[in-house]
Amino acid sequence: MTSPLSGIRVLDLSRVLAGPWSTQLLADLGADVIKIERPISGDDTRGWGPPFLECQDDNPIGESAYFLSANRGKRSLTVDISSSEGQEIIRQLAEKADVFVENYKVGDMKRYGLDFASLSALNPRLVYCSITGFGQTGPYKDRAGYDFVVQAMGGLMSITGESDDKNGGGAQKCGVPISDLMTGMYSTVAVLSALLERTISGKGQQIDMSLLDTQVAWLANQASNYLVSGVEPKRWGNAHPNLVPYQSFNAKDGEFIVAVGNDRQFSSLCLALDLESVSTDERFRTNTSRLKNRDVLVHKLSQAFSKLPVSSCLDMLEQVGVPCGPILTIPQALENEHVLTREMRFELLHSRGSRAPQIANPIKFSRTPVSYRRPPPALGEHTDEVLQNELGWSSAKIDQLRMQGTI
Repeated sequence: MTSPLSGIRVLDLSRVLAGPWSTQLLADLGADVIKIERPISGDDTRGWGPPFLECQDDNPIGESAYFLSANRGKRSLTVDISSSEGQEIIRQLAEKADVFVENYKVGDMKRYGLDFASLSALNPRLVYCSITGFGQTGPYKDRAGYDFVVQAMGGLMSITGESDDKNGGGAQKCGVPISDLMTGMYSTVAVLSALLERTISGKGQQIDMSLLDTQVAWLANQASNYLVSGVEPKRWGNAHPNLVPYQSFNAKDGEFIVAVGNDRQFSSLCLALDLESVSTDERFRTNTSRLKNRDVLVHKLSQAFSKLPVSSCLDMLEQVGVPCGPILTIPQALENEHVLTREMRFELLHSRGSRAPQIANPIKFSRTPVSYRRPPPALGEHTDEVLQNELGWSSAKIDQLRMQGTI
């Protein structure tokens, strides 16, 4: 079955997460992704463990779970791009590529002769995506950018975590490297858009992606709240700055989530809890009034929920159409019947003899389904294959370059 990006070739010179997340998505969609890695050490995340997947070969170190999460579907080619021979390999591959993704420091690619101007002169149709912490321009362009730093600088940590007036209050980062992941997603959108535009113009272009730009962009309603009101957003813990009740509550035997999005749902919530007087109280009839009287309302609801077990609360609210849900651990979420029915877990047979567990791509097409053609590659697994099949090199030439450390 044809995949959406069948026939698209991607040259991936990225490592860690933002770039690899983007190119893994392109691979899931059918692109042929050649991952360029340093000889011997490879992508930094290969060593980011434990945990490591136990492999069946003689190598005592398995693949890190971190690396496995962002590199399926790719072919691994080891190249020392600091050498002139290695740079020539990249140039020859770039001539045949549709997309080039890199996340080196600003100026590194130009020093190697692998910048957009140099490669587009060889291949005018090349879509060239550069991913850095702070972008190709601006006063911070030469700084190294890491997700944790960007979460802090981009405003996210100022609105994440418990309120300062409560125990445990203070700035918190997200539990996953969300700035990296969102930059990877935006980068994929940008690459696909440039490929679509190329069908009209016949020309490639450079894409300048910045983790900080991305983080600022997806502050979304919180940034808009500030720009409209001039009031600095604060941390609300599990509560919502614009909706009430939209937060976690404690039942008799645990915690769960209530997410009321309109006045009708609020009325249904009150009727289910036998709090009809609350639903008709002028202090709570509209969301605007509920925001003004948040503390009083939350206290009343908390008292009612505290007398019931979580299961009863969820059953009761689901029956009347009030959005709600349990707070699950990662193991519980991955064993959830709905998640399993939606086939969000699967395994791929790794070349080193083990089965690599994977989280599925959430995109579900009706005609051209996402395909998982390759497991995350072992380091340099496809070096000979790519150089022989794509560049037509002989085994003798490949052996010579391997002996001198170029590949």
